[in-house]
Amino acid sequence: MTRREDAPDAAASRGGLSRRGLIGSAAAGGALAVAGAGAMAASAPAAAASAPQWSTVPFHGAHQAGITTAAQDRLHFAAFDLLPSATRDDVVGLLRDWTRAAARMTQGLGAGPAGPLSGPYDAPPDDTGEAVGLDPANLTITIGFGPTLFRDAGGADRFGLADRRPVALARLPHFPGDKLDPAGSDGDLCVQACSNDPQVAVHAIRNLTRIAFGRAAVRWSQLGFGRTSSTARDQATPRNLFGFKDGTASLRAEDTDDLDAHVWTAPSGDARTSWLDGGSYLVVRKIAMHIETWDRSSLREQERIVGRTKAEGAPLSGGDEFTAADFSRPGRGGTPLVDAHSHLALAHPEHNDGVRMLRRGYNYVDGSTSLGRLAAGLFFMAYVTDPRTHYIPMQAAMASSDLLSEYLQHIGSGLWAVPGGVREGEFVGQALFS
Repeated sequence: MTRREDAPDAAASRGGLSRRGLIGSAAAGGALAVAGAGAMAASAPAAAASAPQWSTVPFHGAHQAGITTAAQDRLHFAAFDLLPSATRDDVVGLLRDWTRAAARMTQGLGAGPAGPLSGPYDAPPDDTGEAVGLDPANLTITIGFGPTLFRDAGGADRFGLADRRPVALARLPHFPGDKLDPAGSDGDLCVQACSNDPQVAVHAIRNLTRIAFGRAAVRWSQLGFGRTSSTARDQATPRNLFGFKDGTASLRAEDTDDLDAHVWTAPSGDARTSWLDGGSYLVVRKIAMHIETWDRSSLREQERIVGRTKAEGAPLSGGDEFTAADFSRPGRGGTPLVDAHSHLALAHPEHNDGVRMLRRGYNYVDGSTSLGRLAAGLFFMAYVTDPRTHYIPMQAAMASSDLLSEYLQHIGSGLWAVPGGVREGEFVGQALFS
């Protein structure tokens, strides 16, 4: 992931070689060996003209990127815990450093100003280097704060933030059927890195982890592939590992009024919690799918459980994928065509006081279990204005009576407050520490 062609090269200005400079020198050497200096000079304009145009997403703005950004294909998510020795100044310093590095990496630069190929020769590079030459591929980095940043598991106010915790920022409750792994749930901080190139997303988390050394450490992490929802109107609805279209009713970036109502947090009117105004809450659930059991179910049963056709994603009451479901339309024997306990019915806004969410989930496969089954499922992520109204009641209802629950098990969980966007010169969450 080298820098843009027109970007200033800090390393070069100090007499060092930039990543592009090093790669370019090697390429030029090869050309010289083959065709001589004259041919190399003649080819220079053509090489410049063919320089790649990186696919980037602005880092600064009213909201953090990676929420309404068109969902990318790959994810590397990590939850961090601050070390017992960390101080409030350490937290502020870490967020400053993360913000600087994230702003650089999302624009195709190295995590630090020297980059992976220059700087002091007897010191570690300030970037790990595996993204050299790679397009950022719309990399976004989104940072959130967990409940334990404000009070730890023992109730201690380590950083003097307890009175600034919004009431809605509390550990998600235990739902029926949950089998949560504590080592794969929660965390003081979280970072969501999304890109259309998996190596770029991994590079981002790897470098933020390196930067956090001595202040915070990874608690758990997850790789994801194949987005399971769309966040822009021009994105086709993807399919999950059960083979059904997923996220049809999810909010899109173009639904600005609905985003204000269901995603962005409204002004709190309280100076203690105003740092989250214009932010959002990120709900994360790692959901294991019983793939082999599902694969032995008939198509009729699969569609009844989901409430949609497998081919088109249309509600069983008729129409196409985006036709409004008719939950009263009778089928054979007078029973509704869409089962009242289907996933569609229980997750639908009509049965949840009209609430909606912006989903950004991904498929995952973590190899195989000791029984030889796929350790696979859905890494569910959703942004909501308030988890108490926009997630918890819905999940409680689905956990109790969703027909799909027989084929699922929630094994990881977390909730984070995601502050609003960052202006030039600021760091993520700066208002919290003001």
